[in-house]
Amino acid sequence: MIAALSPADYNYLETLSTLRYADRAKSIKNKPRINEDPKDAMLREYENEIETLKKMLKDMQATGASSQQMTVAMHDMQQNMKTH
Repeated sequence: MIAALSPADYNYLETLSTLRYADRAKSIKNKPRINEDPKDAMLREYENEIETLKKMLKDMQATGASSQQMTVAMHDMQQNMKTH
C-alpha cells in the first residue's frame, strides 16, 4: 500500500488519518482457503479413507492375518469412523 501525505500544515489532520489507516491496513493478514463445496470436501475425505482401508486390508491379507483378526480390525475401523 502506498500512503500519499502532504507537507502542508492545513492537511495535518488528513495526513494523520492517512497514516493511521495505513498502519491498520499493514496489520491485515489474509489466509487463502480453497473455495470448495462442503459436500465435495466430504466426498474427498471419504475417498481417502476408503483408499486407506483398502491398503490396510491388502496389507493384512499379505501378512496372512486370520479372518478373526481381520474382523476385529474392521470392527475397530468402523468404531473409529463413527467417532469421526
